[in-house]
Amino acid sequence: MREANHITSEPVISVGLMTGVEEVRFKLSGEYASTNGRRFLPGAYHAMARENRLFIHDSQGQLLVTAPEIELMPNDVSPGSFTVARVPIGRDFHWQQEQELSFQGSLILKCTPTARLTVINRLPLEAYLTSVIASEMSAFAPLEFLKAHAIISRSWLLAQLHQRGCEPDSPPSEGHGALRMPTPDSQSTSLEIIRWFDRRAHTAFDVCADDHCQRYHGITRISSPTVMDAIAETRGMVLTFDDEICDARFSKCCGGMTETYSTAWEDREIPYLAGTYDGERWPMDFPTPLAEEKAATYWITHRPPAFCNTSDRALIEQILPEIDQHTLAFFRWQIDYEQDRLRAIVEKKLGVDLGPILSLQPLRRGVSGRLITLAIRGEKRSVVIGKELEIRRVLSETHLYSSAFIVRTEGEGSIPHRFHLIGAGWGHGVGLCQIGAAVMARQGKSHVEILAHYFRGAALRRVYTAPAAPSDER
Repeated sequence: MREANHITSEPVISVGLMTGVEEVRFKLSGEYASTNGRRFLPGAYHAMARENRLFIHDSQGQLLVTAPEIELMPNDVSPGSFTVARVPIGRDFHWQQEQELSFQGSLILKCTPTARLTVINRLPLEAYLTSVIASEMSAFAPLEFLKAHAIISRSWLLAQLHQRGCEPDSPPSEGHGALRMPTPDSQSTSLEIIRWFDRRAHTAFDVCADDHCQRYHGITRISSPTVMDAIAETRGMVLTFDDEICDARFSKCCGGMTETYSTAWEDREIPYLAGTYDGERWPMDFPTPLAEEKAATYWITHRPPAFCNTSDRALIEQILPEIDQHTLAFFRWQIDYEQDRLRAIVEKKLGVDLGPILSLQPLRRGVSGRLITLAIRGEKRSVVIGKELEIRRVLSETHLYSSAFIVRTEGEGSIPHRFHLIGAGWGHGVGLCQIGAAVMARQGKSHVEILAHYFRGAALRRVYTAPAAPSDER
């Protein structure tokens, strides 16, 4: 049970900034000290891994310390910040890049048994959230939207922390599900890959800093007093259901209909993560249910009225961070593949040559029209893949915007020479729709109304007001 009343004060959390790197360059803007009392003055530093130890040099190349792990804590009197070079953001997605980012709190460097470095930021949860809501969306988004986002981000993290604490013997993994391939002596030419990717894979830290968990770009993105107001006014506030903190999920754009939890993750239903139409009332000219192919096709090839159905460029620029503004095609989109390109992508992602692709056949859809399972039929063999993120991963060099798509083909004979994927939405679609929620706030809806719309049956509760525990109680 994630009983809300078990939390009495603000936790201190650890955020993984980088993993598996051979070296990292960082700068300190204030005075820091290691746990053994060694002082680190403002300036540039270089850390590298060798065997089972890390080595830290100053800007002059002088070796300062060597150890398996070190934590640098800011001066309590005048805490500064640290800046890390080449932090990856959007890993494996179409917006992947590296940036120099600055952070508050402690800097932890760990050397792994494979002579790689893990870079971790430790800080109070509310300070972490101040960055999250300004990284996931723009710091200049409407206040009521930022308040709603602060509450769901806080809820999700506390639920994850509790779940990890209650399942100490559960092996963490990003991939869950089944992989069934034909045996060498089998006559079968088909295989099945059904898996999902959750956010409980981290053992060295509580949460990662990228989109696989929640975007966290440090103090670099905090540029508006609205962000500070949103955090202060919702401090310690979470969503609860049956006295448990909600595992609140969110995605960029639901495409007009949110999805159920089981479509994206394990086969269990969560009442407050059920499909919800992203509008005032269902448009009567759109057939249902969207799990059926005919209704899904009509839905995806049209633009139903919905909160997230907006082409207001000024609004999009106000609510989306810069890295997400390269496209406005998030509500409805299309991608085209030549036969050779699609075949190469599928072979690279699966590690199996299916031969020329004959068809992409939808097998099962969720309530938003998102595909749960898809059959890729090739001339040599076929594969059934799921769930939604696996489908998005296999059919793209990065990731498709969503798995809510239909397929149209061109070409004579049994082997198409071109595939057209026509889709809806951006992300898994479960929980809060960020674009839709921002539009609701722009229309005057409060954070309470926004949360009630996306998390049916959930209640708001403030679980703490006290500050984070001091370092010796962590």
